[in-house]
Amino acid sequence: MLRQEAAKLGLDLTAGQAHALLHFAALLSKWNTVYNLTALRGQDDILSRHLLDALSIVPALQRYLPSHRPRILDVGTGGGLPGIPVAVAMPQAHVTLLERVGKKVAFLRQVQIALKLSTVEVVQARVETWRAEPFAIITARAFSSLAALVRATRHVIAGDGIWAAMKGSLPEAEMAALPPEVDIIEVVKLRVPRLSATRHLLILRAQTTA
Repeated sequence: MLRQEAAKLGLDLTAGQAHALLHFAALLSKWNTVYNLTALRGQDDILSRHLLDALSIVPALQRYLPSHRPRILDVGTGGGLPGIPVAVAMPQAHVTLLERVGKKVAFLRQVQIALKLSTVEVVQARVETWRAEPFAIITARAFSSLAALVRATRHVIAGDGIWAAMKGSLPEAEMAALPPEVDIIEVVKLRVPRLSATRHLLILRAQTTA
């Protein structure tokens, strides 16, 4: 069923990928009772509002992922969303999950081991003071505003990299508050199977100087 729903997003998941995603959902549900990783409790909610919601951005990310050194940073990943589903669906990418809360980091490391995610790195840090090799794509699902996302991660994005910010309704005030040197290069209206709520993905890129 998960593979059928993912196909509606244009994704051809293997049986192994679907199994890994369902294993992640089971771990999320189990650990949630102790660590309060998400407000969602039911498996159907986790499937639609977490797995499929995260998978819905993969086709857009694939268009921007470079073939050379394809590095993705999921900042403020929380329980691993969208980072874990993205990593499972895009095994060609190296995905770094950045989270500052220790109990969530412990969960992420358990997921990394349980799912044998060799392309995933888990880091506990505040992004504002963290240093790393630049990333081609920075994703964010629950980060505050677009301007705050850009400001906090500007030092770890590649010169031609993009920010991929997941939002509900179009945040027009946030869009207007972006720095003038940051362009919105694409707005993707996401259609998530089993979910009636409005979802958008905003693709941002900083202007390059000649």
